[in-house]
Amino acid sequence: MNKEVIPLTEIPNFQSRAEEFFPIDWYKEMLHHNPVYFHEKTKTWNVFKYEDVKRVLSNYEFFSSEGPRTTIFVGANNKQEKTSPLTNLTNVDPPRHRKGRSLLAAAFTPRSLKNWEPRIQQIATELVEDIQENSTVNIVESLASPLPSLVIADLFGVPIQDRNQFKNWVDILFQPYDKENLDEIELQKQMAAKEYFEYLYPIVVQRRLNLSDDIISDLIQAEVDGERFTDEQIVQTTMLLLGAGVETTSHAIANTFYSLLYDDKSLYGELRNDLELVPKAVEEMLRYRFHISRRDRTVKQDNHLLGIELKKGDVVIAWMSACNMDENMFDDPFSIDIHRSNNKKHLTFGNGPHFCLGAPLARLEIKIALEAFIQKFSHIEPLEGFELENNLTSSATGQSLTSLPMKVFK
Repeated sequence: MNKEVIPLTEIPNFQSRAEEFFPIDWYKEMLHHNPVYFHEKTKTWNVFKYEDVKRVLSNYEFFSSEGPRTTIFVGANNKQEKTSPLTNLTNVDPPRHRKGRSLLAAAFTPRSLKNWEPRIQQIATELVEDIQENSTVNIVESLASPLPSLVIADLFGVPIQDRNQFKNWVDILFQPYDKENLDEIELQKQMAAKEYFEYLYPIVVQRRLNLSDDIISDLIQAEVDGERFTDEQIVQTTMLLLGAGVETTSHAIANTFYSLLYDDKSLYGELRNDLELVPKAVEEMLRYRFHISRRDRTVKQDNHLLGIELKKGDVVIAWMSACNMDENMFDDPFSIDIHRSNNKKHLTFGNGPHFCLGAPLARLEIKIALEAFIQKFSHIEPLEGFELENNLTSSATGQSLTSLPMKVFK
């Protein structure tokens, strides 16, 4: 079934790219004055408070991932393609959701992360070493964008020379919803999905004959209740991982550097003096500086769980990035504090049965990227005349940095 896509940008109706990039004033307005808000044009209920967001994301008996409308416009909407609960995890509730989730979790075990860490470390170190000392560098182009693509290509076990093609497919498959150019975008996505499938399917078939230490091999070997992924399902599953493992992580790294340059210029020196603080900084950046993170749910049965009358079939949008600014959960939430005792309680990665399986990998990549960079460069400075508005582009996760130039010093 083709779902109706809800045009999310119409709800806040931002007036500029920069405003959408970091809508802190809008979050503040909604948290203080409209914590449960009905948007007439899109016919959606919107929640912003921490406890409300958590309830909507976790209570699948009342708030379902299955429904005729969605805020997600990623991947290709191929009408002829068969979908399975095993690979369509974002749109399936427990208990049908459990088996596919368990199969996918086989690729994200603590053992896997431990094995992957040296490989990620090597990729990050090589990228940082290529950055010249005492120069001006575009950190998006040099580190934030290539790192996750290189990592996921390596973890899939595909030839490293194809990493740029992976990034191209991701850029196309995760273009944002645009009513004006909908037909053209959907055609581009279908072409990219076809190319991706034709590229990866033979690799999966070959890997089944010659297992290795990579995600595809893990997915081949995963078994729950006697059921395994087919080759086709593995390709479809890796496409989900592309978005989760490349697009969002790339933006999180870029946004972290933006914050170090423009939010709190003393923070870089503090981290360089004590690398043990980097994991805390990563959590605070995920809480404070992540893109607009949100999820939609469809009301499964009439209820008053949010303090208003909700009817079966209503759509509720949970704004995770806004709830990360809720003063009932975080002290002084509209400022950065890497020493915040509870910053890891942010809901950027979701909550409940659909909590992001790739969260540990994303955290690890951001941490390793920061550590590698900080160890090489003593300090960084923003470039004079940089205009945020001119260095942003629309993406599935909101406005994303296309360029972030800065001066780096040994």
